[in-house]
Amino acid sequence: MGQLAFTFSSKLALLSPDELYHQAESLLEHLREDRRFERKSARTSPRSLGEYLSMWANTLPDGGIIAVGVEDNGAVSGCTCLSQTELNEREQAGKVYCPGARYDTKRISAINRDGSHDFILLFRVQYRQDRVVYDSGETAWIRIGDQKHKLSTEECRELEIDKGQLDFEREPVLDVPYPEAFDKDKIALFAENFRKSRNLSYDQSNEQILALRHLGKIENESFIPNIACILVFATDPMGKFPGCRLRFRRFEGEQEQTGSRDNSVKDEWVEGSLPKIVDHTAALIDSQVRNFSRLANDGRFYVAPEYPRDAWFEAIVNACVHRSYGMKNMHIRVDMFYDRLVVESPGGFPPFVTPDNIYITQHARNPKLMDAMLYLGFVKFANEGAKRMRDEMKAMSLPAPLFEQKSVPSGNSVRVTLRNDYRKRRPWIDSDVSSVLGDAVAKSLTPEESRAINFIAQHGQINVSQLHDLVSSTVRTWHTCRKILLGLTKRGILEYRHRTDIAKDPKGHFILAEMFRKRKA
Repeated sequence: MGQLAFTFSSKLALLSPDELYHQAESLLEHLREDRRFERKSARTSPRSLGEYLSMWANTLPDGGIIAVGVEDNGAVSGCTCLSQTELNEREQAGKVYCPGARYDTKRISAINRDGSHDFILLFRVQYRQDRVVYDSGETAWIRIGDQKHKLSTEECRELEIDKGQLDFEREPVLDVPYPEAFDKDKIALFAENFRKSRNLSYDQSNEQILALRHLGKIENESFIPNIACILVFATDPMGKFPGCRLRFRRFEGEQEQTGSRDNSVKDEWVEGSLPKIVDHTAALIDSQVRNFSRLANDGRFYVAPEYPRDAWFEAIVNACVHRSYGMKNMHIRVDMFYDRLVVESPGGFPPFVTPDNIYITQHARNPKLMDAMLYLGFVKFANEGAKRMRDEMKAMSLPAPLFEQKSVPSGNSVRVTLRNDYRKRRPWIDSDVSSVLGDAVAKSLTPEESRAINFIAQHGQINVSQLHDLVSSTVRTWHTCRKILLGLTKRGILEYRHRTDIAKDPKGHFILAEMFRKRKA
């Protein structure tokens, strides 16, 4: 019986508001207030119903249902207590108290708490994808969990931007002087790339190209940039958008610690135009991503990063391009732990996009900004970023990216988490060289020497051919790799184990010198 009840409850939780509305007569006694369903007493005023109509009209993805004649505790009080005038007022509540809402109503029979035949008035309120819906008091509401939430002025504006009522990106900015406060080289590169892509002549000026791509307008022979132009090309966009920056942190371990247990080992702010933020952040992550050596099917060793570069680079670009700049004081966060890389950006998912449909549904919050980044080479193909991240992770046998929307005090944020498989690998990595050799020695090593030490720490030993496999992209010859290992031996960092002549033993290999083996142990 318990299993049957669980199965029924699970199925009920998956029904859409439309399915609940059509099957309400048989399901009503089982329904509880949630993200789809609201109970209201028959004595609820029409004005109050207007607030709930606004709420469902603004709530993704499908709006919801109001059941009038059901008390908060689930008891059916019914609507026969209402006069015909009162009933009409409630059925017409939307026209008077929330004219922007789109809804249907119907009456379903029910037995009230006194055991008498009665009925309930149902409202099926549709989500409005084209506009923010206000009640008669010029207030907008939204559903969060099982509660009604009043939207602030800033939240209403953000929602209007998302729904296309306001073209936020194209709002002109008159107090940032052009061209003095802009990166002229970046603008020239953008215009050049656009001309080449369209086979255009050079008759148009850079400013005409910017205007053509909706990044500003020309009035009285002067170019007036808009918000999108400021974010991409201004030398100091933080003057208008204090949150146009990114905080990168790397932690030792799998959780953030604070106070005396603080485990952050790198904490850096990245500021500037969006291209600069992406470039600088990419360099930061490149310097922090750990590398592992792996034995491939061909019997050779290769270096593999803990995350594919295209996946985390796409996550950074998406955070910059698709974040909400209406939340102008909030910044992007990138946190790196042993087991995951987390990118969090201000604003919820754009309309129609959810974690469940993100690979098949795209809706750019900032299309003009994304267009500019496309011609600068930061966006590879519009609307394919999430798929590319998933495919790159899959190619390295890593979990698919986790996309989530989180509630924060000032609104919502979107969080993307990339997980590695470091638990399956022996955790000897490049950044551990200092723990084996000490900081002074570690800092004196070349990248190729660090790779050799890293490999030995992971596998116990290394030979010349294995080092050549690992560093072939920077060191061409086998003999150069041999010199690298012999050089480390002369410095007392490695020991060379061989049976015959030093130059001829095919099984000769190198291990850590005894003093470093003891430190490692």
